[in-house]
Amino acid sequence: MAADFYKILGVSKDTSEEKIKKTYRKLARKWHPDINPGNKEAERKFKEISEAYDCIGNKEKKVLYDEFGADGLKAGFDPKKARQYSQWDGFRQGEQQANSEGFGRYQNYEDIFGDIFGSGTGSPGFRSQSSARGRDLQHDMTIDLVSALRGFETELSMQKAKTCDLCGGSGNDPNATLSTCAYCGGSGRLNVAEGPMHFTKPCPHCHGHGQTGKPCTACGGSGQVRGTEKIRIVVPKGVKEGSKVRIAGKGEPGSGGGQPGDLYLIIHLKPHPYLKRTGDDLYMDVPVTVREAMAGGSIDIPTVDGPVKLKVPSGSQTGKVLRLKGKGATNLKTKTRGNLLVKLVVKVPQTEDPEILAAIQKMDGMYTEDVRGAIRI
Repeated sequence: MAADFYKILGVSKDTSEEKIKKTYRKLARKWHPDINPGNKEAERKFKEISEAYDCIGNKEKKVLYDEFGADGLKAGFDPKKARQYSQWDGFRQGEQQANSEGFGRYQNYEDIFGDIFGSGTGSPGFRSQSSARGRDLQHDMTIDLVSALRGFETELSMQKAKTCDLCGGSGNDPNATLSTCAYCGGSGRLNVAEGPMHFTKPCPHCHGHGQTGKPCTACGGSGQVRGTEKIRIVVPKGVKEGSKVRIAGKGEPGSGGGQPGDLYLIIHLKPHPYLKRTGDDLYMDVPVTVREAMAGGSIDIPTVDGPVKLKVPSGSQTGKVLRLKGKGATNLKTKTRGNLLVKLVVKVPQTEDPEILAAIQKMDGMYTEDVRGAIRI
């Protein structure tokens, strides 16, 4: 039985988009593999949560899922044709159940409704002439904040379905002789009239391929094999927690000559000991000496672009915030950068030197008013 994405996230169909996002982030933090190292159950839960949010956190996918269930997310699914078929007498008898379970209960009628998905069911060794786009894949990637701010290129090794090298994805034994199907004349499809509906379906004799022969010995006729693929990826500057990076054409291969799906990287960030990001701005606490706070001066500040000089005004107190314009995070859409906001923290040295303590005592005489006089409760 297909997973209930709403149940996984603990929300309902009427839950707002913002509430769904907040719920996902809360669950993702709870079950993140970095928080639960070596915990297989946490890893399973995290993948389950990510898959659920990838669907109902996306407006277009949510509409299809609410109407057709998990089948509405399958590659090649045609919602327009599905809605046309739903009006056919007899189809609507199971409409209520279909809305909650998807179209799985109609799998015995694939010869009637196969073209809802843009292709026939086919069988080993006989790929349908109707093409279908490959399935999109999702991969969770955890990186450090600085790498996310700078962007980078890397190579990712993934276990995934690939086009069979032996048959080139056709599903047919390249050494076997193929003959034109006598039933459909090689078209792979037959015209059918069912009640008021007129449509085509895959030929039941050649299973939509148009030719008959032997299945490929390497892939068993599926046209695909599983293996490791090395994928070159580019993570752009400015990605943040939950960002999706699309790698075009690196999903699963299509069928019947269809285009491959895409690979989506879901970005997760490790916490940084000094930097924090809010929106496109970065925040950093920077220690300064008593002398620097009192007399002012220029100090070196590490940034994503390298060290820069920051002028500290004389008489600065702990908590004073100084801005380095354009030294924040890159906005993925506008490509503009936020600011780096530096909060000064006056570092008082520990000493028992009598001369220094005497100087500090003398310094107390410089205060013209009670430093705590304004505090009221």
